[in-house]
Amino acid sequence: MLTDRNGAFVTQLGHESEVPGVGRVVEYGYWPAAPPERVARAMLALEDRRFHDHPGINPAAMLRATWHNLTRTGRRSGASTIAMQVARMQQPGPRNLWSKAVEAGTAVALTLRYGRAAVLAHYLRLVPYGNGSHGIGHAARYYFDKPAADLSWAEIALLAAIPQAPALHNPRNPAGLARAVARGQRALTTLAAQGAIGAGEYDTAVAQLAAITMSAQPLRPDALHLVLRLRDMVERVGIARLDPADARLRTSVDLGVQARVARLAELRLTALQLVGAQQVAVLVVRRGTREVLASLGSAGYAVRHGGAFDYSAASRSPGSTLKPFLYALALQRGVLRPDEIMVDMPDRSLGMGNADGGFLGPLLPRQALANSRNIPAANLLRRIGLESAFQHLRELGVHDSEAPAAQFGLSMAIGSLPTGLDRLVRAYGALAEDGMLGDLVWYDGQRVAPPRRLMAQWAARQVTLFLADPQARLPSFQRHGTTEYPFAVALKTGTSQGFRDAWIVAWSNDFMVGVWVGRADAGPMMGVTGAQAAGAIAQAILLDLHGTSADALVAGGFAAPDGTAPVALCARTGRPDDGACGETLLEWLSAEDTLGARAEVEAPARGLADLSAEPLQRLSVVSPEHNSRHWRNPEALPRLNRITLRAAVRLPVSQVVWHVNGEPFAVTDPSAPVYWPMTPGIHRFQLWLPSGDAASRSVRIVVE
Repeated sequence: MLTDRNGAFVTQLGHESEVPGVGRVVEYGYWPAAPPERVARAMLALEDRRFHDHPGINPAAMLRATWHNLTRTGRRSGASTIAMQVARMQQPGPRNLWSKAVEAGTAVALTLRYGRAAVLAHYLRLVPYGNGSHGIGHAARYYFDKPAADLSWAEIALLAAIPQAPALHNPRNPAGLARAVARGQRALTTLAAQGAIGAGEYDTAVAQLAAITMSAQPLRPDALHLVLRLRDMVERVGIARLDPADARLRTSVDLGVQARVARLAELRLTALQLVGAQQVAVLVVRRGTREVLASLGSAGYAVRHGGAFDYSAASRSPGSTLKPFLYALALQRGVLRPDEIMVDMPDRSLGMGNADGGFLGPLLPRQALANSRNIPAANLLRRIGLESAFQHLRELGVHDSEAPAAQFGLSMAIGSLPTGLDRLVRAYGALAEDGMLGDLVWYDGQRVAPPRRLMAQWAARQVTLFLADPQARLPSFQRHGTTEYPFAVALKTGTSQGFRDAWIVAWSNDFMVGVWVGRADAGPMMGVTGAQAAGAIAQAILLDLHGTSADALVAGGFAAPDGTAPVALCARTGRPDDGACGETLLEWLSAEDTLGARAEVEAPARGLADLSAEPLQRLSVVSPEHNSRHWRNPEALPRLNRITLRAAVRLPVSQVVWHVNGEPFAVTDPSAPVYWPMTPGIHRFQLWLPSGDAASRSVRIVVE
């Protein structure tokens, strides 16, 4: 029996079997509860009064039943003992004389081998109580929501009346309840005669039994995808800790949150249907514990347009939502620095543009990621290496593809590698939890692997700060829209090609919310973006979870990387603000980075020769990537068979010299791209200052 985190009924996980002539039957219970003495006495009072005197069969009752069945018509007498009923429940068969004989022999053998107490306990574990319930432990919970030990005499008597004919004595319909009450009265009378109940207790029990009412049958919430996922996880993953005598499994879900999430998501989806959206999926996770508070698989299991599919687990194109993992990996490996300038300019060699069709020019990494620019992300993927990035995303659980990384290419940065919302939210947990990746938790006792570090703490925090800066999102995302909150929220949106999928993953200090919006047929929507559609749903949910409104102001923010300090940087150069650079952004730099930044400001006074001796490299080849392999297309025009050369220069110079294979190739502005015509063979590229005072490391490539 599954409950939510507050004890509310979610569902029951039953025992399925095929019954000849009936079909598939689901039964619940079989909890091995130690039967309380009062329950045992009540059952014996109705089912087997001489239980403690016979060896498993009651010869006198069997002779009496045989004579009754031979001399009278109408209802037949059974004379089954408790032990015989145990034999029949374990091995059901046709009701004839042969099966009766087998049951009798088995009953005697069970009693002799295990003893009467064990046979009675097993009976109370197996006996049917109607409505699919088996065993006193489950029946007490199912009908009265209490352990068997806490049942009153009236409740015990009512339950004792049911097993003789569970359908006839079904307490959930008025006629069945009346019959069960009448038979329960017989049990109380017998118990009083035996001295098991005192006179006062008897009067109280009789009055309570006559007035007894049944609580409403627990109903499964309208969240079938969640129920099916929980069932599958319990069967596949298992349960580490569960009291067999009270097999209630507490899930992490909060049904109140689940209902509010469904309402908010479906309300906004209604408006989006006008532009082609059909379905929505949402995951809500508590930060720190990784507990899933709500899981919405679709707009409704029975709705049109594929409502029966669980889109929280479906693999779709993630759009730009994988970019933060590339930035974190690049920062961690030293391929990228927070104060480095990235270039968002047209690049034919990439074969891609930005979603808005425009380009923003030089950008700090904070801006490039927050604005979700495609060209910088693709170039960053080049620098990291396809295979390295592909493997990193596999370790994060984003995918389990066995295809080669080259199959996805640089478009991996903008959505060519499919994933699911549940995988994506789990992976984003590593960013939100200081680089530690852990499993999502769905229920108590779930077997989960210990969290493991997949990112450096400072890299995860740096990317979180990138994604939490509303100012850095300009101009791509407007202020005070669906991506802005009155409290600290880091977020990343994604829109797949053709507006087929709209995504967002957003987290505050307390919660993480993942949202997908799309169509059942994976068809295009009409300009529906992650920020517009998924962003509006996530914003409504996070505001609700925090109990605040969009116009409130809540103090607090995300932690900065350890050992860093805020430095105002010029947005176009990445150099420290000298009071004349125009737009600035606050960036968190380490002590080493800060010294390097100061060195750049002081460079004119110190001279280039002094600066070239700094421990940090000031000239670097951004593109092509070291040890990369390139292929010429023999069918393409010669002018298209070229490689774009890009530099990262953090020196106060106006020109640099590109060397190819040891020879000068071009003199250019440091921020301008240079195009080199490909020729087969091994080639080396290097950047030099015109004065010859400093040079970058050499980059080697192979052209085939």
